Amino acid sequence: MPGALQRDIAASGVRLRVVEHGSGSPVVLLHGVFFDHATWDGVVHILSRRFRTVAPDLPGFGESEKPSAARYPYGVPAFTEAVADLYAGLELGRSAVVGHALGGAVALTLAARHPELVSRLVLVDALCYPVPGWLQRRALISPLVGDLLFKQLLGRTTFNAVLRRYLVANRASLPRERLDRYYAAFNTPTARGSALAALRATVDTRAIVAQTSRVQAPTLVVWGRRDRIYPAGFGQRLSREIRGAGFELLDSGHAPQEEQPGALAEVVENFLYAGRP
Repeated sequence: MPGALQRDIAASGVRLRVVEHGSGSPVVLLHGVFFDHATWDGVVHILSRRFRTVAPDLPGFGESEKPSAARYPYGVPAFTEAVADLYAGLELGRSAVVGHALGGAVALTLAARHPELVSRLVLVDALCYPVPGWLQRRALISPLVGDLLFKQLLGRTTFNAVLRRYLVANRASLPRERLDRYYAAFNTPTARGSALAALRATVDTRAIVAQTSRVQAPTLVVWGRRDRIYPAGFGQRLSREIRGAGFELLDSGHAPQEEQPGALAEVVENFLYAGRP
């Protein structure tokens, strides 16, 4: 997006690329697997009119450093501490946090472990509960099958087909040029290894579920009605398990920020303004 401030910040010993827009109260935006900061472009276009949006590429993704799994423990706890360190590097102070999928799990854990950092929390189709097809997913990321798939078989055509089939309900909402951008970011040995390590580290979600009762920040759970990965019932359950959380259902698949960025931005903006004096 034009007008962006891009910079690199060291967090938990890893170089993170951070993209900022706008000014005002900060809103931190955390992406999921196979995406990076660009997934928030449509949302940022609206939110940055009134807020300072801060969208990092998590370790191993986008333009951030991609350390080997032997050196960096890809998983929600490590990502959470990297984001907490990022606050200090950017002098953010207390901020609203919006997280999608894996980024939602990180946002939830950040709010639970570091309540002093999170003023308001928005969870978008967040990773939290064991997903349907759990046994198949375990096989997919097993040492033999997973390594073969991620390092050799997952080409551009398959990658694009997977994202369009599972991450959105309307395939046209992920145009070819956008898919090509995400594939280019994924298509290096280090990036493929990072994505596989993150998937392997998040098969067991019990530690994420355990954090829900510790969240103190006002919370809004937003879900795509036609999410093929995490059913909408997951969102309803999550909103019940986080004290006082609201729930919004959007007409989208797993990635509302790609399909319905305007609707998602409006919901987020209304929620953030509800907490202002």
